[in-house]
Parts: sequence; structure tokens; C-alpha cells
Amino acid sequence: MIASAHPLASVAGLRILMAGGNAIDAAVATAAALNVAEPFMSGLGGIGYMNIYCAERDEHQILDYVGLTPLAAELSVYDSIDQADAGPLSPIVPGACGGWLTALERYGTMDAATVFEPAIEYAEQGIGMTATGSRFFGGVASSLHPTSAATYLLDGRTPKPGEVLVQADLAETYRMIAADGTDAFYRGAIADKIVSFMSDNGGLITAEDLASFTPAWLEPVDTDYRGYRVCVPPPPCQAVQYLETLNIMEGFDVTEMSHNSVQTLHIFLEAAKLAIADRVEYTAIEDPPTTGLLSKAFASQRRAQITDRAQPRSERYVPGSGGGVGAGDPYAWMQTECTTHFDTIDDRGNSVGVTQSLGSAFGSGMVVPGTGLALNNFMRWFDMEPQSPNAIGPGKKNEMCMSPVQVFDDTGLRFLIGTPGSYGIMQTTPQMIMNVIDHRMSIQAAIEAPRVRLMDGLEVKAETRIDSDVLAELERRGHHLQLDDGDWTPGVGGGQGIYIDPDTATFVGGADPRRDGYALGW
Repeated sequence: MIASAHPLASVAGLRILMAGGNAIDAAVATAAALNVAEPFMSGLGGIGYMNIYCAERDEHQILDYVGLTPLAAELSVYDSIDQADAGPLSPIVPGACGGWLTALERYGTMDAATVFEPAIEYAEQGIGMTATGSRFFGGVASSLHPTSAATYLLDGRTPKPGEVLVQADLAETYRMIAADGTDAFYRGAIADKIVSFMSDNGGLITAEDLASFTPAWLEPVDTDYRGYRVCVPPPPCQAVQYLETLNIMEGFDVTEMSHNSVQTLHIFLEAAKLAIADRVEYTAIEDPPTTGLLSKAFASQRRAQITDRAQPRSERYVPGSGGGVGAGDPYAWMQTECTTHFDTIDDRGNSVGVTQSLGSAFGSGMVVPGTGLALNNFMRWFDMEPQSPNAIGPGKKNEMCMSPVQVFDDTGLRFLIGTPGSYGIMQTTPQMIMNVIDHRMSIQAAIEAPRVRLMDGLEVKAETRIDSDVLAELERRGHHLQLDDGDWTPGVGGGQGIYIDPDTATFVGGADPRRDGYALGW
């Protein structure tokens, strides 16, 4: 089964499974196809994580293909955060190509040419623009660099729903990578084009930056939530935030409080704020106190700070005490003890959860000429504050929001799930997890259920399908609700997931109608 953010990407993965490939082969095929089908979200110029369980080897590994900042990326280079947000100073080293091929090499059964074939077909023949895709294109078309405009616009305008977008340069890039592997991208002809383009436009990425990139295999971190083991990438991935949120929520009878009640939502929002404060303080530092952050004792101490009133909190580093809710001290407990997500699973039990991104829509807004390759803008995820542990610096790994999850019980894998959504990933994901575990929803219902998302201060984005009396009471408790997006909004994410029925071993897919999500099984 494949659950991804676009029907054609799910078809690409399913084609690989039907041809005898495994879940890892299918994941790479899906990732490559998403570069074509939703090029504003993710692609070869981006970064990401794979959460891989290999049933055949009984191995659970995280593949980190988040690139480092360029060696020339000193804080003094940036006059304002705007330069890190778009343009030639905004990309970090692209990691997707290295990540995809590394996953294939270790766990795949097919070669790159085979798994790239659907994406190459889509890119050469063109794909029909969806209504959602057209809206994303239209929202950023005016800010695209001229090279991007030539790649993604039709006669200088946003493609309309149903119009066909051809990406021949991207197809040729895939062919080069399939023939010559990562060397083509990081040391060969594609690397030369990236470096030349960066040099000509005042960018920072050099040949040394590209040649030194290596994806990393990591052990997942996890917490127990009501008997389920929730497994995610380790810091500096921000997933520890929602693991801590779940630990705090475990002290409340969420089922008894009921789904999206005043008490459930208020406590969740306040628990998330506490976890945000700890994530901001600790996940980007060297040797973060992960054990302490995820300890049940620490969660108990943090839980006690929740009151009936909303407290402010910033999603990013704020100097001094200006951020509202402060961080706790996990060391004390240690002394005593625009992104996409997709999931794949095969009939052997191998499973992959992937979250990857270009950063903002179309990333930096810059496409390397002749490659179809849009470069990311993940410098924007760093802070301009020199004292922040996540401050801009050379050769640095940043604190990363992408956080695919696999959830196990004592009999095996129960479900995979994840979402795009920037900082909201760490809030949407635990809501979907609690929907499955606490509220016994199907995977589709868990994804479709109305959600909330904390913004800065006391602001909360909420879908208006939540009962109006509940929303009014949240306002009385001090939350400032943003309801302008209505009943359904991609501003609270776009989840995809797969559930494995414990009795029949049947796969049940879920995909988010807030985006172009589509789940397919075979």
C-alpha cells in the first residue's frame, strides 16, 4: 500500500510494488514522482527523513538526508532573515538524491533506473495540474526567480487545473543519476551546474559542500504512549516535541474527556506549548538531553504547570523570557535515570514513512538551469539570534520539523502516519496519533478529523468544524482563535497514513482531503 500527497505518486509506488519491488523501492519511486507531481513541495533539491522498518532483517533505522549549511554560511553574511528565506543565500546542501540512493543501496531490491522510471515518464509526458497544485503555484508565482518561472509557468502564468506541465530537464537529471549514481549529483555534471549557478548568483554552496555530503543512518528514539511504542527520528529532528506532548497527555484520560472537547483541546494546546519551549531550548544543542526530555518523570513535572488559562509561547527562539512559557530542566531527570509526507508498506512487512521538503513553496524560488532542480530554502529554519542554539553557522545541521512516525504495539507495527506543515507537524501528528489510540478512529477518520494548530503568542488556528461552543469557551480561557480558513485548511497539515489491522493483517490507507492525498493498495 502507498499513501501519498498525490494520486500519480501513489500510482508510481504501487507500480513498483506490483513489479515485485519492496517498500523501500516503492518509497524512492514515490519520492521521485512527487518531485514531478508537486514540485513546490519536495524534490531532489530538498532534504528529509526516512523512517524505515525492514521486517526481513528486523531492523528499524532512520535515514537522515538533511544537508548541512554551506561552509561559507556565517551569520555575518545575512543582513536580514529575508535573505535566508528566499534567493541564493537560502539553500542548504540538497540531501534527497543521496538519501534516496542510500536507502536503495541498503534495503532496496531494484536499481535506480527502474524506480525512477515512473517519475521520468511523468516528467517527459507531462502531468495534469490539480486544483490544489494550481493554487500553490498561483500563491508564489510572482516571487519565482526567472529560472523557476521558465520551468514551472506556462507562457508566464500559473498553470490552470487540467493544463499539462512538462519537465523534460528533470527527466534528464533523473536519467543521469540513474546511470552514474550520487557522483553525478554531488561530484559530476549536475554538481558543476549547481556550483556554477550559485557562483553566478551570489550563492554559498560550493563543490566542497556538495562532495562532502553523506546521509546518516541513525537509531530511532521512542516513547511509550498507553502501551504503544511511538518511534521517530532523533534530535535535531523536532519530533521529540510531540513525543513529550504525548507523555504529558498520557496523564489525562483523553478518551473520557472526549474528542475535541474544551478540556481536551485546552490541555493539548498547553501541553504542546510546554513541549515547544523544551524543544526550542534543547534539540539543537550538541548532545541534547533526549532521555530526560522523554522521561515520564519530566512529563509529570511539566504536566503540573498546566492551568485553566492559556499561556503564550513562540515557536522559535526568543531571547530572555519574551517567549512566554519557559523551558524545563530535563537534565535533573536524567540524573535519576511547504513539505510532503508519504508511507509505503509491502506484503513482507517492510514499511517506510517519509517526510521531505523544499522548505517553502518551490524552496529558494531558484531552479538550476538545465536540470529542473529547485533548490531548497532551509536556511530560513535557522535563527538570526547569535545566542540561539539554532543560529546560522557554517557546516551546521539545523533543527528540523520533518518527523515521520511508526507506531508499534506488542504484536508489531500498527500504523505509520505523518504530515507536512512546518512547526505544525509536531502538533498535527500527535492529534492524529491520539485519534487512533484514544478515540479508536480509523486511519482515514483520524486524518480527516478537525484539528487545531498553535501559532505564536496566544494565537491558535482552528478548523470551524469544531463545535462553536467549544471554540467560544477556548476564547474565554485566553486562546486567540484564527477561524478565517473555515472548515478545512491545509494550514493544519495534510496527513497520510497506513494502519495494519491486528486481526487480519489487512492494510488500511488514509489520505488527507486538505491536499491531493491518495492511498492505493494492491
